[in-house]
Amino acid sequence: MARNSTQFVCQSCGAVHPRWAGRCDACGEWNSIAEEAKPDAVPIGGKGKASKRSGRNIDFVTLDGEKQTLQRRKTGISEFDRVAGGGLVPGSALLIGGDPGIGKSTLLLQAVAGLTGAGTGARCVYISGEESIDQVRIRAERLAVTQSPVDLAAATNVRDVIASLDGKDAPDVVVIDSIQTMYLDALESAPGTVSQVRASAQELIRLAKRRGITLLLVGHVTKEGTIAGPRVLEHMVDTVMYFEGERGHQFRILRAVKNRFGPTDEIGVFEMTEQGLEEVTNPSALFLADRNDDISGAAVFAGIEGSRPMLVEIQALVAPSPLGTPRRNVVGWDGGRLSMVLAVLESRAGMNFAGKDVYLNVAGGMRISEPGADLAVASALTSALSGLPLPGEMVVFGEIGLSGEIRPVSQMAARLKEAGKLGFSKALTPRWRGKAANEGVNVTACATVADLLGLFPSEDAIKPRAVG
Repeated sequence: MARNSTQFVCQSCGAVHPRWAGRCDACGEWNSIAEEAKPDAVPIGGKGKASKRSGRNIDFVTLDGEKQTLQRRKTGISEFDRVAGGGLVPGSALLIGGDPGIGKSTLLLQAVAGLTGAGTGARCVYISGEESIDQVRIRAERLAVTQSPVDLAAATNVRDVIASLDGKDAPDVVVIDSIQTMYLDALESAPGTVSQVRASAQELIRLAKRRGITLLLVGHVTKEGTIAGPRVLEHMVDTVMYFEGERGHQFRILRAVKNRFGPTDEIGVFEMTEQGLEEVTNPSALFLADRNDDISGAAVFAGIEGSRPMLVEIQALVAPSPLGTPRRNVVGWDGGRLSMVLAVLESRAGMNFAGKDVYLNVAGGMRISEPGADLAVASALTSALSGLPLPGEMVVFGEIGLSGEIRPVSQMAARLKEAGKLGFSKALTPRWRGKAANEGVNVTACATVADLLGLFPSEDAIKPRAVG
């Protein structure tokens, strides 16, 4: 019987299946399993027999030995260096993922141009597998970085790339745009499959570790999961960054979800302009620039993103629903968390959201994941239900429990300090467990969600009103 030379691999997580199935059992994705050729596990000439060559002994060392101090390379883009942990570490591999057209290529081209112009003498190489050299030059002209001494090439064969980089004059920084376009001729599968992406990245990372090259890999993510996304490579690289943002907003968020040489969950804020990506040094002031204090259903949340305090506006709208099942639409926050907050407000504070559509939006295209935004969301919902605005000079933060209690969150003093810098004089917070400086902000402690009713002149304001 002929040996089967193909296998079925999930293009989302890389799991191998004996046969095709509509749903991957490992990650739960639908229609992500594709047929690929099996890689040769035995070298040519081995005739299927195990090699008789014995392994060599590994040299073990102690933990207290001499270590080499690695000098980080600054790109000149402070927001990018912040997310990377203070700069690029030699011999490290970084993966930058994000939706198509979000600005990954633009950011990396600006980064390598900044490295060459920072006086470090670093040699940077930009290898594009998606665009021609003329197309990259057009982008460089738009970004005004044509005078930067960046070596540019268009290639997709990994062996050709490694042969060009592994020479006497090895570069310091290499950008691969993107890893989904690279392929090894030893594998029969098409570029972009899990096998090709994993094998290509492994060869490039091995070169980077051996020669001390900082490797920047671009990874694409699609909604359908038909192309192998960067999650397959997260365990292979040192740093994983995601470039986030809404198409309708000019703001872009660079977030680190893994970093072996720095803090995780650190973010950098950029603004997309005609001249490329510009740094946003004070994102709180920019997110609150167009805020109106006299509008109901708006609350300013003092959050923490990485090590940086940040103020964003949370907007809520409560309207009568013409449908039998009211809508619950959320942008920039967890929809399941919104359902929990609504249930707590109804059962613990006596508010009535039955038969009403609820819309929640985080202004500026920001995405919030921390539970400290619960109290700000509840305040915005209460304001929208009553039709009365919150005090314009007030910030809100706190976590809500299922029993209606308001729980403390981390770094309260840093949140209040950021609020004081931007001119906020009031804050609605959980109860302090100890003494803490209020940074010139008048703090109002909130024990339960029922205390939200005290922000409004009358509790009758939250009862359903006639629309007419």
